[in-house]
Amino acid sequence: MTDACRHAPATARNRGPILGVLRRHLPGTGLLLEVSSGTGEHAVHFAAAFPGLAWQPSDPDPAARTSIAAWAAAAGLPNLRPPLDLDAAAAAWPVARADAVLCINMIHIAPWEAGLGLLRGAARLLPPGAPLILYGPYRRGGRHTAPSNAAFDASLRAQDPRWGVRDLEDVAAAAMAAGFGPPEVEELPANNLAVIFRRTARAAVIPEEVRA
Repeated sequence: MTDACRHAPATARNRGPILGVLRRHLPGTGLLLEVSSGTGEHAVHFAAAFPGLAWQPSDPDPAARTSIAAWAAAAGLPNLRPPLDLDAAAAAWPVARADAVLCINMIHIAPWEAGLGLLRGAARLLPPGAPLILYGPYRRGGRHTAPSNAAFDASLRAQDPRWGVRDLEDVAAAAMAAGFGPPEVEELPANNLAVIFRRTARAAVIPEEVRA
């Protein structure tokens, strides 16, 4: 480990429960794209647990990518790829396809446009049936699930009014509009949720000359 390795205290607390979710929903092989990988600690932990998956971390922040690269160099995992510069809100991503997409603790610490970009981008990359897995706090039925989440939401909005804990129903509606099915929701410690969407079958484009 070097000085370039950033550390997020929550990682040690949540990586076990998140790993349990991933074991239930990720494919054994293929390419996983992790959007907004942050420090890179999750990427190292999960790539080690899924040696058959090529793990592709990404982050738009250069300092975060430096940390990810430092953690990856220290781990020496052959399936952990160098981090990509990826902005979830961008119209184009530097990845052509993926077999799964994972995003941990991003959509509440970003403008809503970034969350919508995440859903659209994941829909472009994933084949039918493939998972998009989100983790973090959510409101349900327009209400916070715990006082601590309400306080966290207030602190986020004080930092940036574009941030905040999202309504699960809003995220689900946007995901379904982007091409995903209804979510599967798993409750995890500290009032967080794992939300799993599956890409629906892509509609066939029928040429004009053969349409009825």
